[in-house]
Amino acid sequence: MELRHLRYFVAVVEEQSFTKAAEKLFIAQPPLSRQIQNLENELDVQLFVRGSRPLKTTEAGQFFYQHAVKLLSNAEEVKSMTKRVGLADRTLNIGFVGSLLFGLLSNIVYLFKQQNRDVKIEMIEMTTTDQIEALKEGRIDVGFGRLRISDPAVKRVLLREEPLMVAVHGSSPLVRQYKDGIHLADLLDQRMLLYPNHHKPNFSTQVRHLFSEYGLDLKNVREVRELQLALGFVAAAEGISIVPSSAQNIHLSHLHFIPLLDDAAVSPIFMAMRNMDENSDIHSLFDCVYQVYDLEHIEYDRRVL
Repeated sequence: MELRHLRYFVAVVEEQSFTKAAEKLFIAQPPLSRQIQNLENELDVQLFVRGSRPLKTTEAGQFFYQHAVKLLSNAEEVKSMTKRVGLADRTLNIGFVGSLLFGLLSNIVYLFKQQNRDVKIEMIEMTTTDQIEALKEGRIDVGFGRLRISDPAVKRVLLREEPLMVAVHGSSPLVRQYKDGIHLADLLDQRMLLYPNHHKPNFSTQVRHLFSEYGLDLKNVREVRELQLALGFVAAAEGISIVPSSAQNIHLSHLHFIPLLDDAAVSPIFMAMRNMDENSDIHSLFDCVYQVYDLEHIEYDRRVL
């Protein structure tokens, strides 16, 4: 006895007709009648009252019907649960640069989790350069970074340009003098704290290039390990730092942020993936990016994966 025999029998009982059951099952009536007859022979019992119109079950047939329905329901439940277990094994490995976690990346990942509960997320902090190699080696599935690094094996999508700001101590004269915004040229006499101090090119490289783009040369520079350390030094009045606007989410006493007014004072945010990867989870994550941008009223030029 197979599950299909149970489905055939249940369909005949519920339709009270071999003809209607055959139509419902998309099979011809003679093969259906033979399958029911074979089932009766295997059980050695008559399941239907012969000649009844509409077709009726015998007492044994009614008993068998009730249990057949339960067996089919259990089979579907097992099938569904097995699928869920299989889906639970899906993992999306995300590489990211640390500064993005203080912006909207955490919101994006949270939204993705709410909409894709069967997918496990693994987040791995790494530089943009390391993300490219990790993508090619299959260690991550998608990367979020700030540097424009081209590689023929990697597809890169510009999500948006994040404005840059100057982090200063609240007691600095800059706060009073430039409360509405400041230009890069006004910062040359300040001690500049850049980050990170490893794995170049990186965000500190990007900031140096930004000054060079305007023909400016930084003189008094100290490089530190990470964004949080740079802001800690700023809060201790040890200098100033250029940071993405999302760094305002890091709250330290005496920390103040001034917008940069230069047009080029932005930091691009890229999403990178393998060129030929058609992973549907990556597309879902990509959609979550723009859902969050819409919720936060952030302007962007939507690109297509």
